[in-house]
Amino acid sequence: MDRTAVSRYLCQFSCGAASAVAVKLTLARVGQDDSALIVNAFLKREQEDNRRFLTDCEKWFGQPVTVLRDEKYNSDPIEVFRRRGYIKGPHGAPCTSILKRDLLRTLEQPGDILVLGFTAEEEDRFDDFKQRWPDRPAVAPLIEAGLGKEDCKAMVQRAGIELPLMYRLGYDNANCKACVKGGAGYFRAIREDFPEDFQELADVEMAIGPSAYILYHRSGPLKGQRFPLHELPAGEARRNEKLPSCSFFCEMAESEYTS
Repeated sequence: MDRTAVSRYLCQFSCGAASAVAVKLTLARVGQDDSALIVNAFLKREQEDNRRFLTDCEKWFGQPVTVLRDEKYNSDPIEVFRRRGYIKGPHGAPCTSILKRDLLRTLEQPGDILVLGFTAEEEDRFDDFKQRWPDRPAVAPLIEAGLGKEDCKAMVQRAGIELPLMYRLGYDNANCKACVKGGAGYFRAIREDFPEDFQELADVEMAIGPSAYILYHRSGPLKGQRFPLHELPAGEARRNEKLPSCSFFCEMAESEYTS
């Protein structure tokens, strides 16, 4: 990272372990001054412990996080779905674009370099971002350092910070409590852990109609047909639980901010 070539690094912090480590590495490389701005988009449906994690990370970073809140939809994905009349489509979910992506772009200035929390497993996603947005310079320090998701979780814990509750419950990400990107097993887990959030999403799905159904049959005579969350059958609940582990890349990266 050449700090003389840009006005600042715009670090997108999502209250997840990966973005936290990406921010920490960036600050170690460019310094803790106006060279870096850390931004977060508040989401009403995130698990409440994410805010505790943000506060803990601010102490770790040594500088505050700028939190943005959408006013039109009250930072609420359910309200976006209800008013837009759809939940997700070919280009993703409107909650992501409206409540996060578009909001964060309001702070971008000419010369900014975006700092993104893509991990070593997500290099294809970073490549896709660069192809879609060639006019927006971006870096992925975790990919540069060879760090995976589990590495980041372990590095956060080794810094003395408790991971967000969603991780501790076994979920792979600290997303909204009922993320529309999930599959049947995920939603069975959400139905057990967060029944009110499951119900609200199921209700708005039904209110919009069949075009908004998130899940579809993967086998049998109805294969490919969508069905509402209200009809989700019993089965295995999957939280994608993984115990944090740390590869040798962790110590290489940690040396940048602990030495």
